[in-house]
Amino acid sequence: MTSIPSNGYGSRTNQRNIGGLVQSVLIMVGITAVMLGGIGARLAYLQLIQGTRNRQLAEDNRIRLIPTQPVRGNIFDRHGNILATSSLSHTVYLWPLALPAEDWPEVIERLCEIINIPPQQILERLEETGYNTALPIRVARRLSAAQVIALTEYGPQLPGIEVNVEAVRHYPHGSLGAHVLGYTGEISDEDLSRLEEQPDNPYRLGDIVGQMGMEAAFEEELRGEWGGRQVEVDSRGQVLRVLGEKQAEGGQDVQTTLDLDLQRAAEKALGDVQGAIVAIDPRDGAVRAMVSRPAFDPNIFSGRISEADWQQLQAARYPFVNRALQGFPPASTFKIVTTTAAIESGEYSPYAVLPTYPYVTAGGIRFWDWNRSGFGPLGFTGAMAWSSDTFFYQVAQRIGAEVLIDWTRRYGFGRKTGIELASEEAAGLVPDAAWKERVLGEGWYQGDTINMSIGQGYLQASPLQQAVMFGVPANGGYLVRPHLRSLDVDVSYWRESLDISGETIDILRRGLREVITQGTATGVNTTMIPPFAGKTGTAEAQPNPSHAWFGAYAPLDDPEIIVVAFGEHAGQGGGALAAPIVLEVLKDYFAQEGESAATED
Repeated sequence: MTSIPSNGYGSRTNQRNIGGLVQSVLIMVGITAVMLGGIGARLAYLQLIQGTRNRQLAEDNRIRLIPTQPVRGNIFDRHGNILATSSLSHTVYLWPLALPAEDWPEVIERLCEIINIPPQQILERLEETGYNTALPIRVARRLSAAQVIALTEYGPQLPGIEVNVEAVRHYPHGSLGAHVLGYTGEISDEDLSRLEEQPDNPYRLGDIVGQMGMEAAFEEELRGEWGGRQVEVDSRGQVLRVLGEKQAEGGQDVQTTLDLDLQRAAEKALGDVQGAIVAIDPRDGAVRAMVSRPAFDPNIFSGRISEADWQQLQAARYPFVNRALQGFPPASTFKIVTTTAAIESGEYSPYAVLPTYPYVTAGGIRFWDWNRSGFGPLGFTGAMAWSSDTFFYQVAQRIGAEVLIDWTRRYGFGRKTGIELASEEAAGLVPDAAWKERVLGEGWYQGDTINMSIGQGYLQASPLQQAVMFGVPANGGYLVRPHLRSLDVDVSYWRESLDISGETIDILRRGLREVITQGTATGVNTTMIPPFAGKTGTAEAQPNPSHAWFGAYAPLDDPEIIVVAFGEHAGQGGGALAAPIVLEVLKDYFAQEGESAATED
């Protein structure tokens, strides 16, 4: 065996080749490790950090929650007649997650050709809600039969669009009682944002809520609780199977104190007169009717308002304002309060007699009587019957502002009555020296007291507050709390005594009766109904036409109904305009009472 001698050169070459190979391998291993590390890190990020979100997105594309809106509770009148209920209607929804954001404009364009809604309106709503929400967005309610058929036929071209049946609010009597009933509508984004801050907020996107009237006041009872179905859908959005379901719980029914027949009679009596009518039970303040003009049909808010309906509402003068709850100068009806203050203060005997004049002077200003000549000597009953202004001017000068203001507040003026429609009710205004200084920057003058004594000046009272005022002589001296909810409670729950003497109540009753028999409202003195008592009022509203007032209670000996009518800027006196309106309501009331008695017999 021959050995080959080493010269040292081959050994170094081999070493370099081996070293280079090792280096290349190490580089490749390093690159591979970096790549694998990056992939691993990305996988870890997707799985561990964003895994929950990605799984949710996948589930949201495959699993959908179909909310089931609760059926809203019914509203009944005192006899069980339906005032507001719900009916089934077709509604179209879109599912934001069903399509990428860039595909929605084309689908919405096709959809809007069928449902006649501007595409931009839906796109803006979709942008506000977000493309990643799993809940559906209500697009339109109360679809016509033709629209439902068209949406069904073009379904394949409308991915992410679904038509469901849901309950919508229905008012079977149209505009009857619109202001007191109110209406419903989809919750606004502002209200939803505000409510989201509350820990037990039950509301969600698309909720239908009461917007005014009893619908808003009794929202908690009426609304019910949402239910829903969790379903699995295919790539076309078709339901494959139901995964779970929770039944919606309908809202509670609410029985009210309203009387449908009397409400209908009051609406008819007021006609097209801009103003209001309020009818209450003087014994406990139960509201039997409440009318305001101009009015509206609350059914229009159960779907999309048409352009024609909107233009009609715009043409009316504040149709959504419930004038039965707004403040106006009460005029001579307020002489009930002035009489009470005069006798209860001890400054006047119930049987005091005063001369009356064409005018009374105070601070160099002449304050005229309405007939510009006076009525000669009068007592409180005669002054009430003829509504003598100069009689009450003298009374006010003697008792002073503080006594008059105190009794005005005892009668409930200047604060809300306590009716459930508190958010819509004005407190009215009882001015005093502090108010005048703060608001007008001037002191209180004797002329302010004089004006206030006949319900003029800065004094403001609503038709509902006026009805409460008439309740005091009618029920023997109690201030009632008007209410719309029917509750089985004792009458004492709804009223408080003003501690007025029997003599004062007697004077008030006699004076109010003489208004009908020999005073400013003899035009409505009739034997067609039981004897009744009342008071006229005509409030100056310069430079606009005057307001007309009339309030009455009946029957005279045992009052069970008060009706107050108000004509805003009617330009006529209370005896000429408002009194005949009240008489028509009373006629209908007693006709119904007679029919009920005959039926019971």
